[in-house]
Amino acid sequence: MTQIMSRFDDLRAALAGTVVTPDDPGYDEARQVWNGEFDRRPAVIAYCESAEDVARAVAFAREAPLEISVRSGGAHSGSGMSVGDAGIVIDLSRMNDVVVDPVARRAVVGGGALLREVDAATQAHGLAVPTGEIGHTGFAGLSLGGGMGWLTRLHGLSLDNFLAVQVVLADGSIVRAAPDENPDLFWALRGGGGNFGIATSIEIALHEVGPQVELGLIFYAMEDAADALRVAREVIADLPPDVAFQVVALNAPPEPFVPLEHHGRLGFALCVVGFGGEASHRPVVDRVRDALPPPLFELVTPMPYTALQQMFDEAFAWGSHGYVKALYLEEFTDEAIDVIVTRTAGTASGRSSVHFYVLSGAYCAVADDATAFGGGRTPRLCVFVVGLASDSTVLADERVWVRGFYDAIAPHALGRGAYVNELMADDVHRVPASYGDKYARLQQIKAQYDPENVFHRNTNILPTP
Repeated sequence: MTQIMSRFDDLRAALAGTVVTPDDPGYDEARQVWNGEFDRRPAVIAYCESAEDVARAVAFAREAPLEISVRSGGAHSGSGMSVGDAGIVIDLSRMNDVVVDPVARRAVVGGGALLREVDAATQAHGLAVPTGEIGHTGFAGLSLGGGMGWLTRLHGLSLDNFLAVQVVLADGSIVRAAPDENPDLFWALRGGGGNFGIATSIEIALHEVGPQVELGLIFYAMEDAADALRVAREVIADLPPDVAFQVVALNAPPEPFVPLEHHGRLGFALCVVGFGGEASHRPVVDRVRDALPPPLFELVTPMPYTALQQMFDEAFAWGSHGYVKALYLEEFTDEAIDVIVTRTAGTASGRSSVHFYVLSGAYCAVADDATAFGGGRTPRLCVFVVGLASDSTVLADERVWVRGFYDAIAPHALGRGAYVNELMADDVHRVPASYGDKYARLQQIKAQYDPENVFHRNTNILPTP
């Protein structure tokens, strides 16, 4: 290590960006990740400012040698893989430019851009790309594994909108992957996560969205939860194409629209988001209202798309201690509803939640074999059981709750796979099942581009021997 430390000055000289070691001011801040469960101490953090910087950092790490962690900007890896002990963190957060071509409806997104930065740049032109729903998440890290959210029913996953990707490979070379250039790599990058290289920029297709959208958030008490989920099942079956729908089990937040007596109360929110105006949104909201008893509270209002995209930011604040399990359900069957309601009642931290993303519409219009994405393209619910707490002691109990919930609902799931972005370190055995028949092809491509598995701090795909 002494010899490596003496060479960090060489790395500083080679990069346009900044190099931070344990002896430098700001090291403790630089090594932080979103999930407060992880307190890792890397040997060096390289803040890169260009693809060339990234290539030099990769070459340095391989020669040292140092284990490579890649942080695309948000450090939102629930499993903490974006920062490791005693290795190098290649941080792309300064490569966060978002260059929009409003005429062509395209944008080039830097490898370190956050979702809120992508949304701000594209919404300036009345455009958007499907992303996740927490603004301080890194776009590249999210989208390489999928990228699902409010726009998925209308325009697919983030990766369905990729046009090209600039990648730094394990050998330090910088290549472009697109349908007409390195097409096998382009296929693998759309779903294979960070296994094949470091994405330094992504060219994406954009769509007309907003700037105002329609929100309907209708919150039901636990005693009405089973009926609410059955109504959700009926509504989901024939949603208009320009309406998104989600179900979230959570403790009611201390917001002005929530009556004081219901602050912190556990229940289920049926969330209806309209992108085509009130004409298509209002009938869905009314259908929910008419089929159920009066809710504890509701919020039905137009709002900026950028505000919708950051609605959960505070609930998932930096430093939160988190643990998650994910799976797919075909629908809210009566048997699954019984499990969901019973298990939801077992959460105790006050910050945990269960999210049910409705995947249909444009999500299903993409052929399953067109990308490496691990989820099937039939209509389904993507389920996230999220244990969240303010410290490790509370999370220890919530982790037991998450695992118990998962074990109870798993018999009703679509196979043993999951959304790969939400696989934790103890889910490594689920990686092949999550990709299914695509896994063997991904292993072959991994062997071609990263035969030594240099990029393994991720939802790892082992190269074919």
